[in-house]
Amino acid sequence: MRILLTGATGVVGTEVADLLSTTAPHGTDLVRTARRNAHAPLVRWDIGAEPAPAELTGHWDVIVHTAASTRWTMTRAEATDANIRTLRAVLALAGPETHVVHVSTAYVGGVRNPEDLRGAEFEGYRNGYEWSKAVCEEIVTTEHPGPTTVIRPPLVMGSRADGRISRFSGPYSLFPALVSGLAAVVVGDPDGYAEISPIDEVADAIATAALGPAPDGPRTEIVAAGGASLRLSTLIEITCDTINTFRAAHGVDPVATPPTVSTDSWNRFFLPLAQQWLSPVQQQAVNLLAMFQSYTSMAEPFEPTRPVRDPAEVMAASVRHWAHSKPRQALATPSPWTLVAAQGRKEP
Repeated sequence: MRILLTGATGVVGTEVADLLSTTAPHGTDLVRTARRNAHAPLVRWDIGAEPAPAELTGHWDVIVHTAASTRWTMTRAEATDANIRTLRAVLALAGPETHVVHVSTAYVGGVRNPEDLRGAEFEGYRNGYEWSKAVCEEIVTTEHPGPTTVIRPPLVMGSRADGRISRFSGPYSLFPALVSGLAAVVVGDPDGYAEISPIDEVADAIATAALGPAPDGPRTEIVAAGGASLRLSTLIEITCDTINTFRAAHGVDPVATPPTVSTDSWNRFFLPLAQQWLSPVQQQAVNLLAMFQSYTSMAEPFEPTRPVRDPAEVMAASVRHWAHSKPRQALATPSPWTLVAAQGRKEP
């Protein structure tokens, strides 16, 4: 069996590469490719920007495509270039019998609202990442003549056992914001669903698809907790409690759990009034955390095909691993927000 893995140095790709290397049948030829870190046994390929290297030609039994830009701030052109163009370049390597395992996002199947964030620009999707992944799903399931499996994970956290993850990105920006005091409030519905999945279970879904029988037609796997997913208030409570347990063990005062403000109230009333008083750093933090509003306050959970059990355990393990890996951030002294006059001077 010959397997091509793209994005092999990314958060998901790293985990998948490790899993396939230990679970693939003897004699499997696993070829890993990534845009950076060209070292054996990795083949460097800037997908879509340059022709595929000679090592990537020939027949592939399975192509696992994890390479993607997950930035929520991409423009439509950037998302097209980063995700759609790269998918087409990868599909050019697939034969008519190649099983393509494509990593998407669970939020492709979420609620679309043209008024939500930048939804009008992205046909109702919340950002360029979601929009481009929806386009990619359409391409891979309709244009590739062979079998396809689409894997849809939600927000990806660390492994269930110990919270380990190759890189702190995405939802991990919430943790230092809570400790530093930049997250003075949490915007969202306290009872809204906040779907997370451990990285090892996402990787297992991908590896199982890659090594198992190819489907007769397009198949979609949704990794999520469904009705058992965390509510926003619980997610914040677990995060703060876990951070404070770490701080207590080091003799440091706890951080306060921030209040929750509904998205509608924040956008309609608090934000317009607050913007003239926020410092540039505070405004940047608000804009960053605002991107999580619709991801951590869903009115309905996903319907998983691969259920995630006890996401609270996953969240706590992820926060613990982050705190042990980033002790200076986890033990930092919170800096309360201060009012800044519109002219840039502090109020007395």
